[in-house]
Amino acid sequence: MASSTPTTPDPSCLNRDKLSGGDQLLCLIQDPYSGTFHADAFWASLGTSIGIMILITLAFSAMRPRNTIVYAPKVKYADEKHAPPKIGKGFFEWIGPVFQAKEPLLVEKTGLDAAIFLRFTKMLRNMFLVLSVIGVLVLIPANVIGSNKGFISTNFKGSQSYFVTMTPQYPNPTRLSYIWVHVVAVWAIDLIVAFFLWRNYGAVVRLRRQYFDSPEYLMSLHSRTLMVTDIPPADRTDEGILRLADQIEHTAGLPRTTIGRNVKVLPDMIEEHDEAVRALESVLAKYLKNPDKLPAKRPSMRASKKYRANNGGDNVDAIDYLTSRIRELELEINHIRESIDKRNAMPFGFASYERIEDAHTVAFAAKKKHPQGTTVRLAPRPNDLIWQNLPLSKKQRDWRRLWNNFWILILTLLWIAPNALIAIFLSNIANLASIWPAFRPNFQRHQKIWSAVQGIASPALTSLIYLILPIIFRRLSIRSGDTTKTSRERHVTTKLYAFFVFNNLIVFSVFSVVYGFVSAVIKNSKSEDAWEAVVKGQFFYKLLAGLSNVSYFWVVWLLQRQLGAAADLAQIINLVWVWFCRTFMAPTPRQEIEWTAPPPFDYAVYYNYFLFYATVALCFSTLQPLVIPITALYFAIDYWLKKYLLLYVLITKTESGGQYWRILFNRMIFAVCLSNVIMGLVIRGADGGWFKVYFMIPPAFLMLGVKYWCASMFDNQMIYYTKATLKDPENLAEPGKKVRKNDRVANRFGHPALYKPLMTPMVHAKARHVLGQIYRGRLESDVGAKTGYSDIAMDPMSHGQPGKTARFAPPAEREMFEVVPESQLDFENFKNRAEFADALGGNGELYGRPDDLISERSSTPRSFLGRHGSGGSGNSSRATSPAGSSRSASAHQRVGSGNSYRRPVGEGTTQHPAYRDDPASQGDLGQSRRGGRGMYQMSNDSSENRLLNGAQPFGRATPPDGEVVGREAYGLDRWRTGGSGYMGVPAREEEEGGITGYDYYRGRR
Repeated sequence: MASSTPTTPDPSCLNRDKLSGGDQLLCLIQDPYSGTFHADAFWASLGTSIGIMILITLAFSAMRPRNTIVYAPKVKYADEKHAPPKIGKGFFEWIGPVFQAKEPLLVEKTGLDAAIFLRFTKMLRNMFLVLSVIGVLVLIPANVIGSNKGFISTNFKGSQSYFVTMTPQYPNPTRLSYIWVHVVAVWAIDLIVAFFLWRNYGAVVRLRRQYFDSPEYLMSLHSRTLMVTDIPPADRTDEGILRLADQIEHTAGLPRTTIGRNVKVLPDMIEEHDEAVRALESVLAKYLKNPDKLPAKRPSMRASKKYRANNGGDNVDAIDYLTSRIRELELEINHIRESIDKRNAMPFGFASYERIEDAHTVAFAAKKKHPQGTTVRLAPRPNDLIWQNLPLSKKQRDWRRLWNNFWILILTLLWIAPNALIAIFLSNIANLASIWPAFRPNFQRHQKIWSAVQGIASPALTSLIYLILPIIFRRLSIRSGDTTKTSRERHVTTKLYAFFVFNNLIVFSVFSVVYGFVSAVIKNSKSEDAWEAVVKGQFFYKLLAGLSNVSYFWVVWLLQRQLGAAADLAQIINLVWVWFCRTFMAPTPRQEIEWTAPPPFDYAVYYNYFLFYATVALCFSTLQPLVIPITALYFAIDYWLKKYLLLYVLITKTESGGQYWRILFNRMIFAVCLSNVIMGLVIRGADGGWFKVYFMIPPAFLMLGVKYWCASMFDNQMIYYTKATLKDPENLAEPGKKVRKNDRVANRFGHPALYKPLMTPMVHAKARHVLGQIYRGRLESDVGAKTGYSDIAMDPMSHGQPGKTARFAPPAEREMFEVVPESQLDFENFKNRAEFADALGGNGELYGRPDDLISERSSTPRSFLGRHGSGGSGNSSRATSPAGSSRSASAHQRVGSGNSYRRPVGEGTTQHPAYRDDPASQGDLGQSRRGGRGMYQMSNDSSENRLLNGAQPFGRATPPDGEVVGREAYGLDRWRTGGSGYMGVPAREEEEGGITGYDYYRGRR
């Protein structure tokens, strides 16, 4: 049983004024939350958070109608299908459309990831609203009844006594039976959380099944494609991937396959080229800020150490140096692109099936099969891949993952010391005054002011410290071998959550308790037996007292989260940063365009925050029941604010199709189990025995049972479109049956470095007339007009003058810089450009241009005016001006100093050498291309398309002896007999009678 008199701190610490600074610090470590600041800080936080949040919301309502690019960019940029509901210009007219938007509309307008995020937020809101009934109507009255009011009234004054009475910190020894209320409350909380998790798990599964049946998914290439990694050297061919897929599961359809190619240092060189372009743009923006009054001295810079020896010293002319580097990099990039071929294969590849059912059946069967040590899974969207990690072997990934976890562990442990100091001083400024004599008089004169500072500054500073953590964890996750951005974000979420729970919750909350207990044991062990010293240390009651004291900090901290939600709505950080850059700096045209784009939503950060808030509330639900309604209030407000942001402002950069849910579910299960452990320790400290603690063991097993039951019932439904498919006897037996057209698997799942257009330096139109004065270099390409992308030696065609070669094109097509007028500095004019769409446009679905959509006419992925929608010719390696309107086509021009600049050619014109059909590879999957069109042909110029119309097919292999002429030879025909599904593939793709569209997949399965 608990002692009749609550334990007090070390007697030597009762009169701290007579102690030295070092002794006072030791006493503060034992009891960092002493003082009477808690009540004042609570009311200050409540008033400031609610008041400032209302003011920010009113300011947003006033600014919104006049700043649609900031507060509703998706209204302007989204296509008709994904455009959010229209909002009037009235002060509060934004509330109605947000309130009326239901989940089906959210899925259609924002995507499944955003809809599941809002569902998760809504689940937490509803869950804590229900738990608030238990906290306010059951736990608080029970704690008030069972508290030792005599001791509290003697030692605490004013409003502080009310807050202490709400906790079980000082129980009345004659009324310990009230502890059973806490035991029953733990059972009730676990059952309520389990119900909400189970109910929403089923709802998420229904959303995923609807997503599988959506036209976007059924008409996408990734939905029917498998990704194969860890391929052994002997199987690193298109035919080898077919063999591996056949070992897993026989299917009616024959997949199209492509093996990964070694792109060498091409991605690094493209990244260096992009950095050089941005650096040149920044130099020109500063130098040409006032073009009519140029600085007397040209800009200079310190050359890179790698190239310093070739530039005659450390400081070089910045404009000449950067333009020279851009030229050299473009030449090297073109050379490497032309040198890549099929002979240098990588240990990964892709296989695309005609039917979604076949791909998912093979993927499900591959869960337990790893033929030749490979790993086969459903392919993500092409823009979701982290290409640099695909070639890694299992051993390399395991080793990198081990090192990644090691560095995260080191970072977590290193943060303990500064986190402990934050727990001592930031959570209670009185502690700082006690050891800092110079600060003490000021603190004593203005205690009310410093109490408000503590309530506002302490949580705010704590939050700012962790802004850099997601950046660190993302880089570590990439280095650990994550193959997709979605898996990287999931790992970032889990690692952030683990870091926050360990450092911000466990260490922050119990550090002082553990230190005080260890100090007492060491002191008592000098005169007593070690075990007796441990028993007299009263660890469990010290833990109860320490957690009760720190609960005030978490109440204040959760109250301050309202400010963050309101700041997100008002886009305060973005507005201040853009204003600062435009006022005091010289932004480049590219930066100004990027500022007008819809910003991406950081799912990992916000999921971590929400999970952490929920964990804190659950862990302190019986210790300080006020955290429950405060958490419910936060989620109730933030649900509507985030709903507006996801509808009108923020986009999903990489759509995963709802793949975050399982990590959210598992972390909520962990949060409940952790709260049960804390509740058990608290009950042990308050009651003094273990009998009541035993009744809290079954709820933990209940939560684990819910986890495994939901996993067995729902997980496969969430991942796979189907787990098995019937073999089609007609398809297997009919050798002449037509197959779908080439779906360009190698194009959509080819490395972007092979065809990604290079960036072009942008300058403001106001400086156009002085470019000839400041640009002194001549970037005449040494590369001939020939390109290794085609078997026909031809100069690239000018897209502006059909029938003319690019070398005689107008200067706007040949020159160095792209001039952008002030009126065109808008993301609307550039959203289909590669360098903008990749970073700011998600996968293009928001703007009606998804990357891997299969066209309804040809069943091939659409090229969309080139892979990234550039309106110019496909013959240039450099990004062209935005297409879509004559205004845009004429507004942005490339100019130089009068010296002609012939752009490097080769990318995106015809078939890349890495995927060209050659006689040696025709035994695999080297099908002939009608009219000589290569896999990377992306031009949309009608005259250029008609130029080779009807030309004789090239690159066909000589049929082997005994082979029927006119039927294409697949490599697997040599070892698999007729009637097995590989024989009878037509010799060439048919122009007519192919898949006609979405109805095919809906009606002919």
